[in-house]
Amino acid sequence: MTTEAEALVTAVDEALGGAAPRGIDTGTALSGGVDGPQALEPLVAAVLGALAEGAGRRGGPIAAGRPGETAAAVAEVFGGASAVTGAAALDRLTVLLAQGSADPADASCAAHLHCPPLAVAVAADLAVSALNPSQDSWDQAPAATALETLLLQELARLVGYDSERAAGVLTSGGTESNLMGLMLARDRVLGAAAGRQIELAGVPGVGSGTGTGTGTGRAARPRILASATAHFSVQRAAALLGLGEDAVLPVPVDHQLRMDPEALAAALDGCAERGELPLAIVATAGNTDTGAIDPLRACAALAAEHGAWLHVDAAYGGGALLSDRLAPLLDGLGLADSVSLDWHKLGWQPAAAGIFLVRHSETYASLARRAVYLNPADDEEAGYPSLLGLSLRTTRRADAFKIAVTLRTLGREGLGRLVDACRELAESGARTVRDHPGLELHSEPVLTAFLFRYLPADEARSDEINAALRRRLLREGRAVVGRTELPGEGPGRVRLKLTLLNPHTTPAEVERLLHAVVAAGRAEEDAL
Repeated sequence: MTTEAEALVTAVDEALGGAAPRGIDTGTALSGGVDGPQALEPLVAAVLGALAEGAGRRGGPIAAGRPGETAAAVAEVFGGASAVTGAAALDRLTVLLAQGSADPADASCAAHLHCPPLAVAVAADLAVSALNPSQDSWDQAPAATALETLLLQELARLVGYDSERAAGVLTSGGTESNLMGLMLARDRVLGAAAGRQIELAGVPGVGSGTGTGTGTGRAARPRILASATAHFSVQRAAALLGLGEDAVLPVPVDHQLRMDPEALAAALDGCAERGELPLAIVATAGNTDTGAIDPLRACAALAAEHGAWLHVDAAYGGGALLSDRLAPLLDGLGLADSVSLDWHKLGWQPAAAGIFLVRHSETYASLARRAVYLNPADDEEAGYPSLLGLSLRTTRRADAFKIAVTLRTLGREGLGRLVDACRELAESGARTVRDHPGLELHSEPVLTAFLFRYLPADEARSDEINAALRRRLLREGRAVVGRTELPGEGPGRVRLKLTLLNPHTTPAEVERLLHAVVAAGRAEEDAL
C-alpha cells in the first residue's frame, strides 16, 4: 500500500478511536415493524457522526491523491490486513466512503449534473429504505402506489399534458427514460409501417428499400434523428432496441450546441428521398454541456409532418419548469409524445429520481404486462391497481415519495427559487470568465452550466493544458471541474465546464474556483 493509502486508513482508524464501534449492536434487528425505528435510531446516529467525521477528514470537494491510492485504501479496509468486521463495519466504512467521495455540496465541486440533495429529500428516502415498498404490485406498496399515481398526474400538468390522458412512471434516470421513449416510438411507428406488433414479432428485416413494407414483414430502414450533441443514451437505446446505433442520424448544431431546425428538416427530407422511415426525433432540453434547449415547437411541427414520434430528453432542462423565469425556455414541451425528466439534477433529490411521461396513455400499450402472481386480472377488476405494465423494471423503489415530500415542503415556488439561484450563479461565473484575460467563455449560460477554457501562451497546447489542469485540481483535492470537447477539428476543442447546482454557493466562491483554474493552468505551463 502507498504512503497516501496508509495515511487514509490510519485517519479512519483514528476517527473511530482505533476502529472501536460506537455502541452499535450488530445483531439482526430489522428496520420495519413497530420496533424498527428503535433499532434504526442508534445506527442512524452513528452514520451521521461518521459522515461528519469523513467530511472533515476529506477537507474539501474531493480527497487529494490519485485513483490508485484511493482504490488501495478501500481495498485495505474492505479486505486487506486492516479489514473491518463486525460492529465497526458501519462506522468505519461510512467514514471511508465520506472521506473518499466527491461532495456536490462543496462550492468547488461543480463538474457534473450531480446535485447536493436536500436534507428533507434524504430524510424522506430513509423512510422508503426502512419500509422497502416495491412498486410492482399493490399489495407490496398500497400507499406508495397511490402516491406515485398522483405525483405523476401533477408532473404531467407541469409539463403541459392533460393529466387525465397522460401516463408515466418513475425511472432510474434519463437513460432508462430515453430507452422507454424510443421503445414506444419503435413499436408505434415501425409497427404501423410494418403491419405487425413489434413487441411480439420483433423488428422486421431492415433494408434500404423504398417502400413502407406494409404487410411484407419488412420495413423501410428506421431512422432516429437527434442533435450531434444529444446524450449518448440515444445511441445505446437504438442498439438495445435492435435498430443499431447507425440508425441514429446526427443533426448539426449551432454554436450553443442547439439543434439546427433547418438541418433537421433537410435530414427528414433526405430520409423521404431514400425511402427511409423517420421513427423518432429526439430533442434535447438541457444539453449536458451548455444547457442548450433545442427548438421544441419546430421539432414538434416537423415530427407531425413526417409521422415521427417526438421524444424530448429534458433530464436536465426539465428543472426549468419550476422557475417562472426559465419555464418559457421549454415552450412546446407539451407537444412531445414522451418526455424524460430527472429530479436528481435540477430537483435536488438523491438518485434515482427519473420520470418518464407520455402525452397519451394509449401509446403505452406495448409495455403492458400481466403476471398472475403480481397483477392478476381479477384483482384489477376488483379495484386493486398495478403499476407493473408502466415500467421496464419489476422490483422498483418508491422513488416518488421523496419527490412528493419535497414538493409539498417547498412547493413549486420554493424549488423555483433554488433554480433561479443556480442560474444567477452561472451568470455571475460567466461574467468572471469574460472579465479574466486568462479565460475564454464559450457561450452565455442557458440554465446553470457554462463552458470555458484556460488560455495558455501556446495556443497549440490548449487542449493538452486544459485537460491536464483539471487532473491537477483533482489530484490536489482542490476542485472538481468538468471537461468536454466541442464538435469540429483542430486545437481548442477541449473545454472546461462548471455545472452549478448548489443554490447556497456564493458568487465569490465561484470566482475563487475560477481563479484556482487559472492557477492550475499556469502551474501546468510552468511544468512543461
